[in-house]
Amino acid sequence: MEKVSHLFFIILRIEMEMKKKINTLLQVAMSLLLGGAILYWMYRGFNIRSIEGVMLHQMDWTWMILSFPFGIFAQVFRGWRWRQTLEPLGEKPRQSVAVNSIFVSYASSLLIPRIGEFARCGVLRRWDGVSFPKSLGTVVTERAIDTVLILALTLFTFLWQLPVFHRFFSRTGTRIDELLGQFTTAGWWVTIICGLAAVGLIWFILRKLSIYNKVKETFIGLWSGIISVKNVRNVPLFIFFSIGIWACYFLHYYLTFFCFEATSHLGAACAMVTFIVGSIAVIVPTPNGAGPWHFAVKTMLILYGVAANSALYFVLIVHTVQTLLVLLLGIYGWIALTLTKKRQVADAS
Repeated sequence: MEKVSHLFFIILRIEMEMKKKINTLLQVAMSLLLGGAILYWMYRGFNIRSIEGVMLHQMDWTWMILSFPFGIFAQVFRGWRWRQTLEPLGEKPRQSVAVNSIFVSYASSLLIPRIGEFARCGVLRRWDGVSFPKSLGTVVTERAIDTVLILALTLFTFLWQLPVFHRFFSRTGTRIDELLGQFTTAGWWVTIICGLAAVGLIWFILRKLSIYNKVKETFIGLWSGIISVKNVRNVPLFIFFSIGIWACYFLHYYLTFFCFEATSHLGAACAMVTFIVGSIAVIVPTPNGAGPWHFAVKTMLILYGVAANSALYFVLIVHTVQTLLVLLLGIYGWIALTLTKKRQVADAS
């Protein structure tokens, strides 16, 4: 009887592992399908081979290269800020491990959207013995702070550019209902699908957190991480890192405007508007926002007078190059971690 019971539990465990792997595969497949479908719709009938000519002969790569340090420092600042939120909890991961975990988390999210939030907590747990629930709680705090910052930026940008939109509509005689009327059926479907996908992502995250919350100790760890920000030792430095993260993200994006003749004259205002719209679009769970980001940024660039083809070149090239940078940083971070000696610590909760 005991052997039968043991065999039953083995079969049950295998079944649970299989179900978990199937769910992961479905998540990856749906993410790739959604992003791929939007990109296919946007670039159907587009001469993809012409991109080679643009990249080799029409782009100013100097500005693209100058944008790279800002893309790197955005992640570095995030790693340093994360370390600050963990210190009040008695967790002191090494600075290099914290930064490399961020590099790995962004790269891993290219395969499975949002998995990076859990991956970086796992890296700290494995290399420095940091409590997984506590680190996950601080990630929740980080995301809340980032949300407040992006909402503040959105409000500021909207008020800043309100006269521009007003002049655009008054000079062209375009009304909002007419502009929306020009939105194709496929465009509406893309918007609706992206919205549903974003809702699905929120549901998935809440479901994941509800699983953790079933365990009392884990819930306490999460809560400790969430409220840790009030005990940060160096508040001015924390604020500097928080602002620095988004300033670097913006400059990483804005400098690419000068790579293309069609966008080089648009200025910081247009860059801020498209940056905000793109930042909101990446909420949709596709690899690095592929598809929704292209669609949102391209739509806004056209509103600022950029030709449709030029906008398509811009979003495809910029997103591809910046995604490759994320991938390379992830590879570097993983190699650096494998060469880093793990701390000999007591088993962390």
